[in-house]
Amino acid sequence: MSDLDQLTQSLARNLKRWRKERGFTLDALAARAGVSRGMIIQIEQARTNPSVGTTVKLADALGVSITTLLDYEQGPQVRLVPPDQAVRMWSTSTGSHTTLLVGTEARGPLELWSWTLMPGEGSDSDPHPDGTTELLHVTAGVLTLVVDEVEHTMPAGTSAVFEANVSHAYRNDGDETVEMTMAVSIPPAR
Repeated sequence: MSDLDQLTQSLARNLKRWRKERGFTLDALAARAGVSRGMIIQIEQARTNPSVGTTVKLADALGVSITTLLDYEQGPQVRLVPPDQAVRMWSTSTGSHTTLLVGTEARGPLELWSWTLMPGEGSDSDPHPDGTTELLHVTAGVLTLVVDEVEHTMPAGTSAVFEANVSHAYRNDGDETVEMTMAVSIPPAR
């Protein structure tokens, strides 16, 4: 089974599990997430591999992290994630990509991401639920962080924290590859 097949199967199993655990009908989850009922059915039947944006919307609507939607197995107190088990969520043909390194559900979902953005590329994000916070640290290149349409230039060594309940984007407007680490804290579902 390929990595993509495993990802699709895990997402199908876990989406159905968390939807039922939260007591949401297909229609209720569709309305909360802004994702069509048909798309949710296809995901739960492992017939499609949704975009990162769709997966984020579903996770937000369920009040869980993407990590939880991809695999909810709970292990010992310390969980090591070898590099080959980190989940590549988004990539482009020129080499930009994001990798979900590790996540937890302690006091609401918390995710740690590794990002690479090639020159001229970027990624837009829809607003997350109120109370969601993102922390970034740029380790190479110069990141352009756009939060609520305001641009912030972040050279290597710069860190930032912001409330992510507004539209935001990450861009590489320079000619060097941008490398950054991001932590996302999501409030628990109410």
